[in-house]
Amino acid sequence: MQEITEAFQAMKFGGVTIYPLLALAVLALVIIIDKFYLYRRHIQFPLTMSNLIETYGFTWESLEQELATLTPENYYGRFCRIVLDNRDKPVWWLESRAGDEAQIIEEGMGRGMWILETIVTGAPLLGLLGTITGMMHSFNLIGGTGLVDPSGVTGGVAQALIATAFGIFIAVFALFGFNFFSRRQVQVLEKMERLGTRIIDNIRLNRHEDKVKQ
Repeated sequence: MQEITEAFQAMKFGGVTIYPLLALAVLALVIIIDKFYLYRRHIQFPLTMSNLIETYGFTWESLEQELATLTPENYYGRFCRIVLDNRDKPVWWLESRAGDEAQIIEEGMGRGMWILETIVTGAPLLGLLGTITGMMHSFNLIGGTGLVDPSGVTGGVAQALIATAFGIFIAVFALFGFNFFSRRQVQVLEKMERLGTRIIDNIRLNRHEDKVKQ
């Protein structure tokens, strides 16, 4: 607790660039929390449903029962519902609509990611700007006859170091969040593609069996 208090006290000496850096830190935290909420609420995939779709020749009634356990906002449920509700349509039509829905879902998952990516780049640059202004302040206190104000020079150096450290910390924090959610997004889309393939395979199987019976 004492370390946190000391860190906040040190930030007071970081100069004017600390304020936009604090804004970036809060923005990154809000986006990361929003992403955790989104993944927890909309991207839950029951193991029973995964096992069912991997089963050869599963019934549509059983898939309907599994989908009924998901919330209407669930991304996997939305994707499967598009295919299931239109399974009497041509396969090429199904694949097109499934692709459109996957794109909409991808856009929803990617919301705000560009901001995290911008923070990763912008925070160190703002920290560097604080470094430059701090060092300029220090150099202005060194006259032609030597050091004019030793305490002022020390304050300028402190401002430079604090701004740099804070900018790098924010960038690293945002980078971890960006990489984590980017990877999760890829995993979700890959699983969704696999689900679509399995469901369409089952549609083809049912149509083949109907032709054989005829």
